[in-house]
Amino acid sequence: MIKRTFIQISSGMLLGLAALSVQATDITGAGATFPFPVYAKWAADYKLASGNAVNYQSIGSGGGVQQITAKTVDFGATDDPMGGEQLDKIGLMQFPAVIGGTVPVVNVEGIKPGELKLTGTLLADIYLGKVKKWNDPAIQSLNTGLKLPATDIIVVHRSDGSGTTFGFTNYLSKVSPEWKEKVGQGKAVKWPAGQGGKGNEGVAAYVKQLKNSIGYVEYAYAKQNALSWTQMKNQAGNYVQPEQKSFAAAAANAKWDSAPGMGVVLTEQPGADSWPVTSATFILVYKDQTKPENGRTTLAFFDWAFEKGAKTAADMDYVPLPKDVTDQIRAAWKTTIKAGGQPLLK
Repeated sequence: MIKRTFIQISSGMLLGLAALSVQATDITGAGATFPFPVYAKWAADYKLASGNAVNYQSIGSGGGVQQITAKTVDFGATDDPMGGEQLDKIGLMQFPAVIGGTVPVVNVEGIKPGELKLTGTLLADIYLGKVKKWNDPAIQSLNTGLKLPATDIIVVHRSDGSGTTFGFTNYLSKVSPEWKEKVGQGKAVKWPAGQGGKGNEGVAAYVKQLKNSIGYVEYAYAKQNALSWTQMKNQAGNYVQPEQKSFAAAAANAKWDSAPGMGVVLTEQPGADSWPVTSATFILVYKDQTKPENGRTTLAFFDWAFEKGAKTAADMDYVPLPKDVTDQIRAAWKTTIKAGGQPLLK
């Protein structure tokens, strides 16, 4: 229901919306499951701060791209950044929202979170169906202090079009020539082995239910579902734990202006502490807004999230964007997004 109210705007906003009386407008978004936990928390907090509801559908990056292309939502969300040609063809602006990490998770009796060590090539061989048993010498040699069962590994992957899958398969393609040749990267691939779950939620649920399974999920889902994540060997040759520190280390050298729509890929980054399967997640909005109030509310929400939601993101083990990046995004909003041929934001 539409009602008249005042949006509470943070002092750091560059949008020129402060102190304006506007109609509270419900907005909708859809897409990536990777950032859903933090988007849901931001939406709840923003509702309290502004009176505006943000309804976000966690349906996967492929679905998010489809829905924003069809103009059935106010913003789309994807972990697989779109290229410049595609953005221009559809008329979209893209910008990053938050950074996080994808982690392998296992359900093996006696294995606690962070105990099991894996390398990228070994992880690729598991998903290729080459390494089939938990006590395979390739796994056991990295984990001499762990008792691994002589049981089959149950491989779990995403069944839907997924930006998490893009990041995961992009990483495997960088560390395994065989994976790159036989499977490659993408939001959806032809999996050599395993069974699929829909969304990070579905993969987490399968791994939790199926003994001797392995899957990959965004770190927040691993923690929320009390799953055992693994250590990973990074480009520097160090075994690192998934945590905000290692995600931030991977993102530290990101060159945001090196790709259209700031669509940088953060997998297999250099650095002693870098988590190798780190990624940013991205928002898609139309450059030409046919519903100006919805467009303003969408940008006001993400502006508020950048200013007031950074601590929440950090508390949930995501990495907030640096201030210089959010300043670039705000400036781009003012010059790029229009309504009726005029800048949407004054």
